[in-house]
Amino acid sequence: MNMRNIVLAAAAAFAIGSPALAADAGLTVFDWAGFDQKNLVQTYVDKYGALPTYAFFGDDDEAFQKLSSGFKVDVAHPCSQMIQKYRDAGLIVPWDTSKIPDFKNIAPRFLNSKVFVDNGTVWYIPTDYAYTATLYNADKVPAADAASLDVFVNPKYKGRISLPDNSDDVWALALLATGVTDWTTVSDAQFAKAAAWLREAHKNVVSYWTDPSNLNQLMQSGQVLVSWSWNDSATQLKAAGQHVVFNRSPKEGASSWFCGWVHMKNAPGDPQKAYDFVNAFLGKDTAKGLLDDMGYASTNTVGENAIPHDELVAHDVDPVTTTLLAQTPLDQKLRDRMVAEFQKIKSGF
Repeated sequence: MNMRNIVLAAAAAFAIGSPALAADAGLTVFDWAGFDQKNLVQTYVDKYGALPTYAFFGDDDEAFQKLSSGFKVDVAHPCSQMIQKYRDAGLIVPWDTSKIPDFKNIAPRFLNSKVFVDNGTVWYIPTDYAYTATLYNADKVPAADAASLDVFVNPKYKGRISLPDNSDDVWALALLATGVTDWTTVSDAQFAKAAAWLREAHKNVVSYWTDPSNLNQLMQSGQVLVSWSWNDSATQLKAAGQHVVFNRSPKEGASSWFCGWVHMKNAPGDPQKAYDFVNAFLGKDTAKGLLDDMGYASTNTVGENAIPHDELVAHDVDPVTTTLLAQTPLDQKLRDRMVAEFQKIKSGF
């Protein structure tokens, strides 16, 4: 296991919501496991001499449940489809973008929703984006097999498949596999067809991975040959010398997503530190750290444009022409239905 995986594994070992680093007590950050990296918030560390205090989660729904149950943090890092839920629950307060100089450099497509910017009130600061796509062991899986999402229901790979323990990603996969590319307009018939497909895929699943380090171990051991994966594992496994391919262009398509920062209501820490943290994470110099550590791209156009194109290609975040299902905000009743159905499928029902 390389050092990056050791860091991620150590982070994931902490219980959800448990502080992993008792550093700067003036700011508590609720983040995905493995994001406690200095080069993602270097200007914050330069100013305060330490990383903030981190608590970790492995799934957007777990994070929301923890926060809605009263867990107190200053800022949290959900993905875009969760923001309406945070607003409806009254968990967050707007950002003052006059205190965020790089807000003007965020690519407009990431703010093109009233869920994020409502009559000039900014509820969400998008910072990072990437893809969910087919990751496979190129020594064991022919490229022709991975050219279609049917690889996940192919009996040939029974017991050699891993899917994310993440409702948004598995439904993006199932909908794409059954011909749906816009999840904001899913009919009952489309939902039923995707659920049936996901039940077939479940028969091949040996494990639902919970974070990139978990998936990395499954693939490094040879137990898993094919997974629906984020960019993290592709970047980290390649760095570890594994012969894997991250296929964002199967015939049915892949999924894109983006995440960012919300400011929690009744935050316990220093409000200025919350802004300093987000400014550090969104800063143009952080774009390289996001790419090198996570395989992610930055929403900051200045930072992203400074990175050579071949580096984006190497990390599989260069633009693609394939069909993409964008994980944008969707009706919360539909999303709740997806979460409930996924739980039944994982339980064998």
